[in-house]
Amino acid sequence: MVKEVQSWIKVENESDFSIYNIPFGIFSDGKSDPRPATRLGDTVVDLSVLADFGYFDDLEIDDLSVFYQPFLNDFIALGKQITGKVRSRIIALFLLENVDLKENKEACELALFKAEDVIMHMPVRVGNYTDFYASEQHAYNVGVMFRDPKNALLPNWKHIPVGYHGRASSIVVSGTPIYRPKGQTKPDDLENPVFGPTKQLDFELEMGFIVGRSTVLGDSVKIAEAEDYIFGLVLFNDLSARDIQKWEYVPLGPFLSKNFGSVISPWIVTLEALEPFRTSGPVQIPEVLPYLQYEGKKHFDINLQVSLEIGNSQLPTHNSNSRLKTQNSKLLSSSNLKYLYWNFAQMLAHHTVNGCNMEVGDICASGTISGPDEGAYGSMLELAWKGTKPIIMPDGSSRKFIEDHDTIIMKGFAEKDGIRVGFGECRAKILPSKL
Repeated sequence: MVKEVQSWIKVENESDFSIYNIPFGIFSDGKSDPRPATRLGDTVVDLSVLADFGYFDDLEIDDLSVFYQPFLNDFIALGKQITGKVRSRIIALFLLENVDLKENKEACELALFKAEDVIMHMPVRVGNYTDFYASEQHAYNVGVMFRDPKNALLPNWKHIPVGYHGRASSIVVSGTPIYRPKGQTKPDDLENPVFGPTKQLDFELEMGFIVGRSTVLGDSVKIAEAEDYIFGLVLFNDLSARDIQKWEYVPLGPFLSKNFGSVISPWIVTLEALEPFRTSGPVQIPEVLPYLQYEGKKHFDINLQVSLEIGNSQLPTHNSNSRLKTQNSKLLSSSNLKYLYWNFAQMLAHHTVNGCNMEVGDICASGTISGPDEGAYGSMLELAWKGTKPIIMPDGSSRKFIEDHDTIIMKGFAEKDGIRVGFGECRAKILPSKL
């Protein structure tokens, strides 16, 4: 049981950003350069201002310039011992009974912003990106579609966390529009491939971890120490062009079908904030090799949701809280991070077992997270079952895949014993292909 605490900043019960969270991100207010921040409820807190007023002076940080950088890489590189102290200090400053910051009117005026008034940016400079394939249900579903139920999982799948290296440069922050990609496809009824915009644009519900500690080429991260190298988690939408993927992926895997844009949530939620939500993972049979064997609870119970908003026909109405909503949106999937077969510690241990070096700010994504029933599938490919079960939207239209002007909205939150820690939204609007 976590001790109940309250903040002097108002935080709604359903807010993802309780005082138990204290995530880290990069924001700007239109007047100054992007810089580090945290969030409580609907309030964004400028960490550079807290540094200016000396609130971090006694935390053994040699170079306070980390609080003025446009990315969190240098802050994260301080190490968990220091970043944990910063997070604890922020919690202390906003406790209901602590008036140190609350009564500093000048500091509050400069540091506190309404979330609706700021712009969120990429939280880290991503040097490298790896995408895994860690959900057994997703791997099984895809195997059933394209092979058969008896051979749905390939022989290696339960022995290694399968992954591939993706494109880091096209990872963007939530709210960044994505243009429908063009490429070669090979319709079944044609002898030769054709060129044009994808007709099978899809989302993939994933979570990614941010590497918090660099390694040296040749070194391996032991699984017992793997979480020491993970700073925190973000929501991750690995957009995919299924028809382009089908034509190109043999023999070297996806290329143009995956590298046109992936979208992450702006706030990095630390592993410390997620500690109360640890849970046991599935029993792994057959037994994995020793370097992948772990002790304790390495999975996390985090609720995940995907909704789809139809563009060009949004009809805003008001709910009881006078907040806008759209009649033409639909909840497509309710899944959970705990459904992963392979956990993040195993992914990192496997990634580095050959001596591959990691860098602070690298992102490793989980792969599509699908649960055991149809309502928990993590992609349109599965939800509409390769286009054979169209999804009916509130306006009567249907979707087999994502259409132009549609917006994919992913959410994630953990909740236990009255404590809620969440990630906010990861939004991606699809625009027509550029000529």
